[in-house]
Amino acid sequence: MYNPASFADNDPAAVAALVKRYPLGTLITAGPAGLKASLLPFRLQTGDRQTLVAHLARANDHWQALATVDECLVVFRGADAYVSPGWYVSKQKTGRVVPTWNYETVQIRGIPRLVHDAAGIRALVAGLTDQMEKPRDEPWRLEDAPDDFIATQLRAVVGLTIDITAIEGKWKMSQNRDERDIRAVAAGLSAPGDPHSNLTVAATGIARNGLDG
Repeated sequence: MYNPASFADNDPAAVAALVKRYPLGTLITAGPAGLKASLLPFRLQTGDRQTLVAHLARANDHWQALATVDECLVVFRGADAYVSPGWYVSKQKTGRVVPTWNYETVQIRGIPRLVHDAAGIRALVAGLTDQMEKPRDEPWRLEDAPDDFIATQLRAVVGLTIDITAIEGKWKMSQNRDERDIRAVAAGLSAPGDPHSNLTVAATGIARNGLDG
């Protein structure tokens, strides 16, 4: 992707945090079946070998396309917001400003491998479920449902692991503006009456630029 140095960040901790906060990724392949895209929740496994794991419905023919390609792309999109040029302090001085969009995203490329055995699929599903349920006061686990019911559900999905070959992170958060404009954007995004208010992007912009809130 187009990723100027001021916006690029491939720090493993930052990438892992974004994928964990926004696990719904867009899986993209281009092969004999043409372009395919599926929205899937992913879990990033780190260690000696980084992998993405997920599962998709057996009725979704994308898994068949995955069997024919050597590489796939998964795009994760984090917080984003429209940035009005009316917020910039520099607008008052020069008028030489235009609208833009602030956003955070991670693109991960890798080698897809399908998982068909029951134990492997169960492990993938349980891992993602545990990650999502862990913060809850009363986490739900696969074991909470009847075994025969879970077995039927698992037969309806195909597991997927992606051996990661490349990771690219981008945090476009006004780093190309001066401090006054950065703070002005954060203030605009924090205004409760503004139709483009977004407290998450406002806070991320301040943090990404190393400023105090």
